[in-house]
Amino acid sequence: MKRLIEKKARRQRRKLHIRKTVKGTLERPRLSVFKSNRHIYVQVIDDKSGTTILSASTQSGDGKGLRPRVEDGEKLGKSLGDAMKKKKITEAVFDRNGSLYHGVVKAVADGIRSAGIRF
Repeated sequence: MKRLIEKKARRQRRKLHIRKTVKGTLERPRLSVFKSNRHIYVQVIDDKSGTTILSASTQSGDGKGLRPRVEDGEKLGKSLGDAMKKKKITEAVFDRNGSLYHGVVKAVADGIRSAGIRF
């Protein structure tokens, strides 16, 4: 149990360290990725007004039925990237939300990049 608490504390510390520097605006919003054991959640956030512009997850929309795997993460990222292009968002800042930039989180980023979004 103590090991689980330490693991969560380390992730929280990384998350706060990242959020000190990563800020999203309307022209260049923040892409926040959260991965659980069952689902992946991605949000496009404007930190100036504190609103979510777009979101995608494996629970609803185009991503429904996908699992938190590398292949499905790339599909989810591609669909979110296409939605961002429709909203005329071409640049963003990537917030890995304390997770390591590896596996599913990297696949989501690659999927968004393949849709033409830069970060």
